[in-house]
Amino acid sequence: MTAIDDLKPHLLWKFFSEILHIPRPSKKEEKIIAYIIDFAKEYKLEYKKDETGNILISKPPSKGFHNRKSIVLQSHMDMVCEKNADTKHNFETDAITAYIDKDWIRARGTTLGADNGIGIAAQLAILADNSLKHGPIECLFTVDEETGLTGAYNIRPGFFKSRILINLDSEDEGELFIGCAGGMDTLGKMSYTSKPCKKAHSAYTVSICGLKGGHSGDDINKGRGNSNKILIRFLWELLKHFKIRLFDFQGGNLRNSIPREAVAGIVIKQSNIPEFLKKFDDFKVEIQNELRNTEPDLDLILKETQMPQTVLSMKSLKKFLNVLHACPNGVIEMSPEIEGLVRTSTNLASVKFSADTIIDVITSQRSSVKSSMLNTSNQIAALFSLVKADITQTKGYPGWKPDTNSEIVNIVKSAYQSLFQKEPVVRAIHAGLECGLFLEKYPDIDMVSFGPTIKEAHSPGEKMNISTVNKFWELLLKVLENIPEN
Repeated sequence: MTAIDDLKPHLLWKFFSEILHIPRPSKKEEKIIAYIIDFAKEYKLEYKKDETGNILISKPPSKGFHNRKSIVLQSHMDMVCEKNADTKHNFETDAITAYIDKDWIRARGTTLGADNGIGIAAQLAILADNSLKHGPIECLFTVDEETGLTGAYNIRPGFFKSRILINLDSEDEGELFIGCAGGMDTLGKMSYTSKPCKKAHSAYTVSICGLKGGHSGDDINKGRGNSNKILIRFLWELLKHFKIRLFDFQGGNLRNSIPREAVAGIVIKQSNIPEFLKKFDDFKVEIQNELRNTEPDLDLILKETQMPQTVLSMKSLKKFLNVLHACPNGVIEMSPEIEGLVRTSTNLASVKFSADTIIDVITSQRSSVKSSMLNTSNQIAALFSLVKADITQTKGYPGWKPDTNSEIVNIVKSAYQSLFQKEPVVRAIHAGLECGLFLEKYPDIDMVSFGPTIKEAHSPGEKMNISTVNKFWELLLKVLENIPEN
């Protein structure tokens, strides 16, 4: 029993608390799948699971609501697994350690998984509570949304019957989302040659830490630092003054997260160390001043370390630094139609030295315009081709074009205004939602997305506002009551 279990509405928070104890990394959702199936059996609800792992649970209408249109509530089962470097946590076995901080729920050193655990909890609470008023309900739980939208990609036409869908994967209370960006990844594998270390040299690690990170779509326009870009920039500047050598680089983890940490291993001639230390101090002051408003906790750490046996050749080092220093990152263009909406962006998500003299680079592109997304991806591919990298461009996923005449959007707007005496904001989002893929399989489907307020998703700073969860729950129940007759 935790303090979270004492929150109201009790049933919603009970299920959320249970979900926190179930490991559910992307592509490893077996435990949460088993939990949801056991739930369906316990409550004697009809369910089915497809070959991909998606689950659909059906609940009959409550008394007097048999003639209402059927509706499907949808969330994804997986979560982004990010943790601070000093946090010991195994996402495949350990429960999330959550705590209440005033009106927020946070996790200790890891992502919270409110994205999309609160959506799952809301579905289960509605399925479990027979006192609620609603028509026929289907609850769809998809797999692997965070790393490939695999579940939504593989939904078969006819898996669910409803033609109204509410996606429960939004993160700003008071806002209704009626469109989203599409996305794709551009990957590069760069080979390098190495050489033995010379004498009279010393080795150091340079670390970037303390960045906020965040969602590579929803937070890309907030001016946050990218640990890979900052560290590459410093190394590139060093190479203008010293014949440094590089023996390691590890930065970022997930394609859909702005990288928060990066570390590089460098070797420098001992006679250059005093000047090198001054360059480090100067750059630290420079970058902290540059990002002081958006990244107040940014830190650079320099430590002497053991000498490696080999380092990159100078030719390989120059290729590596030049291509990644030139690699675009952040907002590419803003929408000309919707004020404040990012139209196209790219994220230098991960740069890692791996075995067999290979450097793996992951970039992620998003756009509400497919041609613009492809153009940005192709520009990065062209850049990678200059260093003869092996390039992969993923198929990607489609965006969701807004429907201003949506019936379900108008129902939710009216319900929100009735409950809270103000108009909700109706907008599109630069993040990717599964709705675009559902629209491909069900061209006549009517959709909307809303949820409680979740901040710093995809980072260990993730937190969920308790008061907005209650408003989200009230709105969801009001909407279910107001679904019209067939």
